[in-house]
Amino acid sequence: MGVYRRFISLVAVLLSLALAVPANADPNDDKARLDKQLDAASAHLEAATERAQQAAADYAAAVAGLPAAQSAVAEAEGRVAAAEVNVREAGRQVDAARTVRHDADRRYVEAGAGVARAREEVGKLAATTYKGGDMLLLDSIVTSGSPEVFAQRMGYLDHVAAHRRSVLDGLVAARAVLRQEQAATAAAHRRAEEAESAARDALTRSQAAADEANRARDRVQQLVDQRQAALDVANAERGAVLAKVEELKAESARVEQELRDAENRPSGDPRVPVPSGGGFFGMPVAGRKSSSFGMRFHPLFHSWILHSGLDIGAGSGQSILAAADGQVVKAGWSGGYGNYTCIAHGQYQGKGIATCYGHQSAILVQAGQQVRRGQLIGRVGSTGNSTGPHLHFEVRIGGSPVDPEKWLPGCLC
Repeated sequence: MGVYRRFISLVAVLLSLALAVPANADPNDDKARLDKQLDAASAHLEAATERAQQAAADYAAAVAGLPAAQSAVAEAEGRVAAAEVNVREAGRQVDAARTVRHDADRRYVEAGAGVARAREEVGKLAATTYKGGDMLLLDSIVTSGSPEVFAQRMGYLDHVAAHRRSVLDGLVAARAVLRQEQAATAAAHRRAEEAESAARDALTRSQAAADEANRARDRVQQLVDQRQAALDVANAERGAVLAKVEELKAESARVEQELRDAENRPSGDPRVPVPSGGGFFGMPVAGRKSSSFGMRFHPLFHSWILHSGLDIGAGSGQSILAAADGQVVKAGWSGGYGNYTCIAHGQYQGKGIATCYGHQSAILVQAGQQVRRGQLIGRVGSTGNSTGPHLHFEVRIGGSPVDPEKWLPGCLC
């Protein structure tokens, strides 16, 4: 079950790769690419040791994750650069706001001093009035002895009155300036506080962007390390995996010889027709194709192996049906094929043709038994070199495996 879960995780990685395509991509192209990746993953893992299977899953996950992780680093570094620009700009704005606030504070102090001076002048006037200065001046005007003196003293009175008005006007003006500078100072302080707050926010964002970039770099390094560790494990398991590959080849050769030997005991319809577009054999199980027939190159072990059949994903215990009438010539354990059944169906172009069914959880027929097309012969399982429940279905001519899809309905249904 642990191996199956790891295989599912690898499939999930491949799914993410297959789906990471432009929005305008053709969904049919996506499916074809995904099918191809799943085919390769299934064929590679079935011939590997458990440690090598884990290494393959880890390697695939690392390789799949690296482009996105590297892209995340580039994006994060871009955000860091932008954040640093914002921090510098915010710093300049803080400096400018502080300068304006300093000037406003200075003008406010000066305006306050002006009000104080104006109040002092008004105070002097009040003191003069309180001491009777105005009455003395008025008396001197009334008691003046001549028109010339009277006119002179009246002019002085006008001068005194103008001075008083000027002192009072100065106080009013000084107070107006103070109010204006007070409002300007408050605004300058507010703008400085806003600039300082914006600068703090910019610094926080810059630090967050830097942390994100560091995490992204760590993620890339983790994936690089994971990829290298997987390669190290794969290299360590290389001998064992290649031994399993050779064992599987040898088992296939034994099956081939057994089927050739069985040709001397023909059974079923000896006149098997050439397969047409609609196929000749019936579907042995209902499910989805998970791996095709053909040669596979293992990316970690750099070895070629023939995937000798068609894998059809199906639930464990699901019914397996005979693809055509024939005689069971092999039913039992067969190495990497697990529980394995082969049925001879007669002759095709002078050679025996048979169908074989691997990885069964249960075999429900025995050698020598005659079966009919569509008859229940076994149950889907995951025995032998298998990464999960499925049927490994083969068509063999003269004992040699050929592409089963050419013999099945085009819809695989």
